[in-house]
Amino acid sequence: MQNSHLKHLENEAIFIIREVAAQFNNPALMFSGGKDSIVLVHLAMKAFAPAAVPFPLLHVDTGHNFEEVITFRDKLVDDNNLKLNVAYVQELIDSGYLIEEKGKYASRNQHQIPTLLKAIEENKYDACIGGARRDEEKARAKERIFSVRDEFGQWNEKEQRPELFDMLNGKIGMGQNVRVFPISNWTELDVWEYIRQENIQIPNIYFAHNRDVFNRDGLIWPASDFINKAENEEVYETIVRFRTVGDMTCTAAVSSEASRLDDVIAEIASSDISERGARIDDKRSESAMETRKKIGYF
Repeated sequence: MQNSHLKHLENEAIFIIREVAAQFNNPALMFSGGKDSIVLVHLAMKAFAPAAVPFPLLHVDTGHNFEEVITFRDKLVDDNNLKLNVAYVQELIDSGYLIEEKGKYASRNQHQIPTLLKAIEENKYDACIGGARRDEEKARAKERIFSVRDEFGQWNEKEQRPELFDMLNGKIGMGQNVRVFPISNWTELDVWEYIRQENIQIPNIYFAHNRDVFNRDGLIWPASDFINKAENEEVYETIVRFRTVGDMTCTAAVSSEASRLDDVIAEIASSDISERGARIDDKRSESAMETRKKIGYF
């Protein structure tokens, strides 16, 4: 039997996705390979079935991704006849447009912002659908469903429009674009319960598995050549899973025995820590997410 709460959230999200197709000329769906963007793809396919999804997926590829996620992305695209556009951070580094970070905490996560903005400009996307949720982080709670960005891709919470009932205003000026968040009203638990209800496939790194890791700053980091380890940071093998998936240099694992979907849901239901607690990039400062959003982050 279908959960009535999840049905309401699904209907709302599908309505928003259809509004994007109706109000914008050239939208794209931002895809990271994580559970939220996978759910968005599932919702988009439902929204337009039996027709094809009428816009491409856009993946900003840092080059430091989990191999399991890229393999899953390519299979999802092939199996469902989806169009995929990839914007590569490496290409902008090679061209001199971006400079690789150095040091112990070096990451390409910040480089996703100019790479995304360049992709939006080059492809002339006027709307980008994203999987942000209000419960992820305090800065996310300030977002509208249709979040207007200026001609420089920047976000100003004071210039967002009121959204009354189900009225979504997609009118934008020259150079502006909109970030759209169809699952903004969902929680992490809602996403997992919807994955179970719809039998949606997700990358296996979301489930407990053996992995080489090391400890740093109280977090469990995945061992990778992409991460600059200190000599005293010893790699060991243990059972972990990932609550959130991003660039390997900014995504921590969590100790877990949850190897089945029901176990993951039970674990999330009993947790009092947001999944963003495992995002290393959010720990650079208290306002890290808001600062990134203001200059063009997802």
